[in-house]
Amino acid sequence: MRQIILDTETTGLEPKQGHRIIEVGCVELVNRRLTGNNFHYYLNPQREIDEGAVAVHGLTTEFLSDKPLYEDIAEELYEYLKGAEVVIHNAAFDVGFINHEYRLMGFEHSDMARWCEVTDSLHMARKMFPGQRNSLDALCKRFEIDNSRRQLHGALLDAEILADVYLMLTGGQNSLFADDSAVNIEFEPKVFDVNRPKLSVISATPDEVSHHQQRLEAINKSSNGQCLWTQLNNPSD
Repeated sequence: MRQIILDTETTGLEPKQGHRIIEVGCVELVNRRLTGNNFHYYLNPQREIDEGAVAVHGLTTEFLSDKPLYEDIAEELYEYLKGAEVVIHNAAFDVGFINHEYRLMGFEHSDMARWCEVTDSLHMARKMFPGQRNSLDALCKRFEIDNSRRQLHGALLDAEILADVYLMLTGGQNSLFADDSAVNIEFEPKVFDVNRPKLSVISATPDEVSHHQQRLEAINKSSNGQCLWTQLNNPSD
């Protein structure tokens, strides 16, 4: 069971306006455990970055000027994601940008949905917590996940945090034990002591039996003869 938690950072909000991906960050889960097989690149968008976007992620045109182009890492990303379940928070945004990048370069596989399964963790959170805030920060607070390192958005860091959030959304901790080490549990056999004192048997008094029978008759009457205890006491009925 291979899952990839993915996040991107971009130059702006709309690929139709020429905005590009400038960071891709992914972490891999196999059987709900982080493998360390991460995928992370900063990318040169070959265009200016909106001031609002810089305020969110802190990535500048100068910093990205010597980074690879999307087309340089496109095949590697495709092979990394292919066949996996890809979990994204607000998937429509990231998938829209990734498909746009592949279309720009004339890539043969420009529709992500054709080569991997996309799961939107935002959609999952909204179903689980309707009417509440379901941003990544809000979910971290709700699930008590430490996101103190998240001063600015970053694709790899956000993917790591989202992995924790996703595990909580889908059932919480997968194991009682934090690591994969074998746990050996030995059970001590219990030996029956034939010399132990006999258990006391306390029987109902005649008065208690009478009150019990009256109670059953009242229940039977109010339920139109459906009292099971009465039927068990009178198997011929």
